[in-house]
Formats: sequence, C-alpha cells, structure tokens
Amino acid sequence: MQANRYTLIYALLMAAVVVASNFLVQFHLEGTLWGIALGDILTWGAFTYPIAFLVTDLTNRQFGPQIARRVVYVGFVVGVALSFLLSDARIAIASGTAFLIGQLLDISVFNELRRKSWWKAPLAASLLGTVLDTILFFSLAFAPVFAFIGPNIDFATASAPILGVMSVEAPRWISWALGDLAVKIIVGVVLLLPYGALMNVLKPMPQVAPAR
Repeated sequence: MQANRYTLIYALLMAAVVVASNFLVQFHLEGTLWGIALGDILTWGAFTYPIAFLVTDLTNRQFGPQIARRVVYVGFVVGVALSFLLSDARIAIASGTAFLIGQLLDISVFNELRRKSWWKAPLAASLLGTVLDTILFFSLAFAPVFAFIGPNIDFATASAPILGVMSVEAPRWISWALGDLAVKIIVGVVLLLPYGALMNVLKPMPQVAPAR
C-alpha cells in the first residue's frame, strides 16, 4: 500500500517536472556571461529538467529499479504527449527518446553503485544520464543526418562561432547542446544537497538492497 502511494507521488512529481520543463524551454535567458549571449544557448528548461533525475534516483533508492522504471514510463508518456502538442514531430521524437534512454541509464548506473558512498550513485547516474540525454536530444532534433525524422532547421544547422565567442565555428545546435549540458551538470551537482537531506526520510524498503 505504501509503495503504491509513494509510486503515485513520484509519478506525479515526474509528470510535473516534464510539464514544467516543456513549458519553460520556450523562454530564453537574458543577459550575457563572459561575453556569451545567454539567450542564444540557454532556456529556463535546462534548470528544471535535472529534477527528473532526482525524482528517479529517490524512487530507485526507496523502492528499487522496477518501481523507478514505472515512474520513468509515466514521465515518458506525458513528455511525448506534450511534445507532440507543443512542438513538431521531430522534436517530440527526440525529446521522448532522449528522456527514456537517459532515465533508464540513470536507473542502471544508480543500481550498480547503490552500495557505495551515498553521493556516488546519484552523482554518477545523473551525470551519465544527462550527458546521454543531451547528446541524443540535440542530435536527433537538429543534426542533418537525422533529417529522415523531420526537416532540418536551417538556423540550427548554420555555422556560427561556438558559444558565440570562440574562433572555431560549428553548427549552432552544438552551442545549444554545450550550454544546455553545462547548466544541467551544475544543477545536477547542486541537487545532491536535497538528495542527501532526504536520505534519512526516504529510507529503502526492506526488499531493496541498502543504499548508503
């Protein structure tokens, strides 16, 4: 009974994170940092999306990988449905694919490291999941090689200085991916604080291998 109740809570949290991230990705940051125009490479969605990995890791810690996968599947369904409503098919496919594979990798890595020091499993799992998620999304959404999914966006594939300031040029979507990844990694590290704070509250169930 308790597992079902908490599973529902985690699933609702995951759905809320996906909804918020899909909404906030429409709004770009303003201002500059070290000469980089933040609005060209970052949206507010980059700050909320890493919370999905926190939800997955807390679920995995408390109830194990099977329940964590159920929560991810809920987020996947919500995310794909919203993406099809809010964007074109290629973006929806890229978003859903990246979310599902990135989250499932997070669960696998966390489960392998759950007996290590308390911070190793969530940190390694979220970082690896974030890197894979970012690579998959931006490649599927914008790389010309995946044009069979949907038409290319000329502005995204056009060459421009990396991050808008470097002498080396690359397709604009590369800068978008780098900026997005940098913020997600920073937020993922910061989210170790709430994870650590909740460890004594959300203890593993008896049938789950202990996580330190």
